[in-house]
Formats: sequence, structure tokens, C-alpha cells
Amino acid sequence: MEHQKFHYKILEDIREEENKLGISLPFSGNYRRLYEPLTLYGTVIANRLAIAPMEGNDSDSKGFPTQRTAERYLAYARGGAGIIWSEAIAVTPEGRSGKVQLVLNEETLPQFAKMNARIKQAGMEANGYQPWLIMQANHSGRYAKPNGFPEPLIAYHHPIYEKNYPLGDSCLVSDDYLDQLVEVFDHAAGLCKAAGFDAVDIKCCHGYLLAELASAYTRPGKYGGSFENRFRFLLECVRRALRYQDETFHVTLRLGIYDGFAYPYGWGVHEDSLEPDYSEAVKLVGILHEEMGMEMINITMGNPYVNSHVTRPFDKGKYLPLEHPLEGVARMYEGTRIIKQHYPRLNVMASAPSYLRQFSPDLAAGAVEKEYCDFVAFGRQAFANPGFPNEIRETGKLDKKHTCVTCGGCGDLVRAGKPCGCVIRRPEK
Repeated sequence: MEHQKFHYKILEDIREEENKLGISLPFSGNYRRLYEPLTLYGTVIANRLAIAPMEGNDSDSKGFPTQRTAERYLAYARGGAGIIWSEAIAVTPEGRSGKVQLVLNEETLPQFAKMNARIKQAGMEANGYQPWLIMQANHSGRYAKPNGFPEPLIAYHHPIYEKNYPLGDSCLVSDDYLDQLVEVFDHAAGLCKAAGFDAVDIKCCHGYLLAELASAYTRPGKYGGSFENRFRFLLECVRRALRYQDETFHVTLRLGIYDGFAYPYGWGVHEDSLEPDYSEAVKLVGILHEEMGMEMINITMGNPYVNSHVTRPFDKGKYLPLEHPLEGVARMYEGTRIIKQHYPRLNVMASAPSYLRQFSPDLAAGAVEKEYCDFVAFGRQAFANPGFPNEIRETGKLDKKHTCVTCGGCGDLVRAGKPCGCVIRRPEK
């Protein structure tokens, strides 16, 4: 789809574009809403701004956090975000996304504990409060590259993903493997608590193994087919993690509610179109919240490897998005609103505001004010300017020269297995 690069000078320009596209986004200039504290799991969170998970590709070969890793998270803490949601951290060697992805195990645990203590201290010294730290526990599934080249582990054969690179049956994970992997996630939750994180996220989004199980309609056996089977693994991992929950440690989830691929190879999609169908997502979140007591969830969509315009809307550049970026933003926030509408007592975190550049605080403030969500997580923007929460609070705006320009350079670095950051605003970092 042809469209111009981001050219909006004032918010009214975006409003006019919305009208042309037939979409609606929540906007508000009342930035004070972003700095209202909220009590989560008995802990007061200082504001409604969060750092979204963005892999830095800067661990050492064994998965230890390096000084570069620590510097990224220290910058986030000093920048003023109320919540820092860590990048995906592997819980098992074969599920690692690359040779420089962080790994949490008994060997790396002390270094994580030391780094987390520094992060919390840095936040307290800079802002008078500690950021709430969430660890994203992950298995990369079909995107596993533990030795630097693809070694996929898949839930089922996906003809869209495998159109150009068909995979053999040896890549299929067995029910026995998944049974054993439940134990791995259980152990990882305990390690997460010992490392000083405030919560663990059993990651279920963006095409990784747990997210792929959500759309495993064609998989036989106890982990495929029915709703109960497809979410058996996720819910059992959450149940296990909840055994570690107390006043200092909690369980949450980053959930993709729309894959964007035709049924039966995409979850959250109508059987006869690519339009969203959030009925199963609403059902799943109800189990997590009303039956299992989960107080907070982060909503996202898509697969950054295959339809990145759904996950993180971007400008025309090296790649051509298949829809207007504002349509992608609107889908993300409408899906988030629907989850919040069904469960008003659930603390919901929205994603993907960065396309709006200097107007992203207006989107975040409007989403909170109009009860689409309770928190908003910024990913690419945090790479470009980790101090954006304090900048908005102190200056009443976000300087357009300090914003992500959605060029995709950070994603290119991730895919290349190189240390990741913003190639425009902070190339030296």
C-alpha cells in the first residue's frame, strides 16, 4: 500500500487522516493521567508508562548480562518508567533466539540479581522510586537459533511461515517435550523470583512457541485442536508459576490476541476473513484473571518476523507495509480496549505507540483517560530515547527529535544477531 512517510505537523492532521481511513484512536493532551500512580499487586507503581520488551542482543555466549546490558536497563530506570518489562530471556538452551540472547539459569542467576539491584537503586536515586521489573520467560520455538543458525522447534507445520523454507517433521516438538518444558518454565519462575524480578511473564506472543500453540488447530494430541488443548501448556505454566507468588513476586503475561493469518493458521482471526475475532482471547483472559487471579496483562499482536506491520506499525522505507500504519495502531488499541471492557478490574497494558512519534504521549494519555488500558508500553521509542517518561513529565511534550522514526534499523540488528539499539538517535550506543 502506497502512503507518505510520517508527515503530520499537528495532532489535527492525524485526526483528518483518521476520518479518511474510517478509524478512531483515543487522544488526550492531559498528560497528567500518565503520571497518576496505580496500585498493582499491592505495590504502588509510580506512573502509567512502561518499557516494552526489546531484545538487546548483548549477552555473552553463555547468556550472562554484560555491562552493555546493564547500561541499557540502568538508562531505562533513570529515565523514569514505572515498569520495565525485560526483553525475552531464554529458559532453556535449545529455545534461545541466538548466541547473544540472555539466559536465566543457576549459573547466570547471581549476575541477574546483581544487575536488578543496580537497576532498582538507579531508579530510586534518579526519581525517588524503584521501577517494577518483569522478566519475560521465553522459548523461541521456530525462531530458535541457539548456535547462530536456525534450529527450529515448532508446534505444527505452518504453510505461510514455511512457504519458502519448508521444515521436516523432525522440527515438531512432541507432547513429551512439552510436558518436560512445563517443568523448565516452573523452575525458571523460581529463578526469576530469586533474581529479584518483581514478576514473571510467561510469554505468549509474536510467533514464538507458546504463541504458536494458540493456533495449533491442526496439531493432534493433547496440545492441539480444541481451546482447552491449545492453551493447556500456557495455563499449566501459569499455574506452576503462581506457586511462587507472594507479596514480593507475581505472575503476568504478554499475550498476542491477533496473529493476522488465515484460519486455521492464525489465532484471533475470523474463520472466513482476516478480520479480528477476539472471542477466544476474551475467554482466555477471563480464565487468567477471574479464575487464576492475574491482575495485569500486556496486549500485543502479530509476528514481527512475518507481518511486522501488525506488531509495530511503520513508515514506508526499505519495506512496504500492507496497510496504513494508523490502521495498525487502531487495531492494536481497539483490541486492547475490548479486553479492558470485558474485565474492567484487570490492569491492561497497551503496546505499539511509537509510530505516533511526538504525538505518542497524546495516544497514551487518551488510552488511559478513555479506559482502553491502564498502562502503555513503549519499545522502539525506549531504544531511541530511554528518558522519554521524564522528558514528557518535565517538559510537557516529547521533542520530535527525540523520537523513534520507525525505520526498522533496530529490528535489522536483532535479525543479524548484532547488539541492538537505535541507529538514528543513539548510534553510538
